[in-house]
Amino acid sequence: MMCSDTLADYGLRAFGIGERLLPKGDITLCDQIVLIGSGMLWNIYFAALALALGFVFATVLALGKASANPWARKPASGFVFFFRGTPLFIQFFFAYELFVMLPRAGFEFAWLGVEFTLETRWLTRAWAGATVVLWLNTSAYTAEIFYGALRSVPAGDIEAAKAYGMNGPQRFRRIIWPSMLRLSWASYTNEAIFLFHATTLIFFSAFPAWKQQGDALYYANYFAEQTYNPFVPYPIVAVWFILGTLAIIGLFGLVNRRLNRHLPQAPRLKYRPKLMR
Repeated sequence: MMCSDTLADYGLRAFGIGERLLPKGDITLCDQIVLIGSGMLWNIYFAALALALGFVFATVLALGKASANPWARKPASGFVFFFRGTPLFIQFFFAYELFVMLPRAGFEFAWLGVEFTLETRWLTRAWAGATVVLWLNTSAYTAEIFYGALRSVPAGDIEAAKAYGMNGPQRFRRIIWPSMLRLSWASYTNEAIFLFHATTLIFFSAFPAWKQQGDALYYANYFAEQTYNPFVPYPIVAVWFILGTLAIIGLFGLVNRRLNRHLPQAPRLKYRPKLMR
């Protein structure tokens, strides 16, 4: 089988598209690269969705932690302390056991005379339950990063905004929030990379892969068992994650350049050899 045929058959197998049976017997290097790359789509899904949801929730938590109101500050601080103080691996197991304990039939409730059923079975699936855990975990770490940036916003900028007559929401939207992002973006980039790498823990957690639609480590473990050679599939996983990390650095670098577009940029180094003295 040509490598192009393997890509057509297994390129989207992690999402249930393509061949259903995994290759056995004569497993080629192309099979491993394509199928592990297909599983990487799940790792990208977990990281992207958790980061998107966590970015919004972390902003709320950071504002709550910086609030003078104890009813907002203490719950936000307690949430951040719990998820930063417990291992992510334990959080996966605790969340899975909690989701399993929920009623299989879901919760039934009535609103305006209409009965509704809130399904809960989907929370035991990796695509949902594991994403919830990653979302809550990265929200806690990102909230601490944003909280530190909030406390570092220059007081003179806020006073100048008040002098211009800006109200509270205007000051936050135009002064505080952009400054917070500029101050915290380098640390937030590291958190995004760490979260992307942490998606590998889902394979070892209690959340099962549904219909063999697993992540990159799922397929790497399969090939290691079939070929009795772990020194091929696991380095392939490492290379895929290196490529994903480079993509994150590039994407977040563009955002960082956008956030700091008003600042003078350092001149680019140019090599000018002296051909004549």
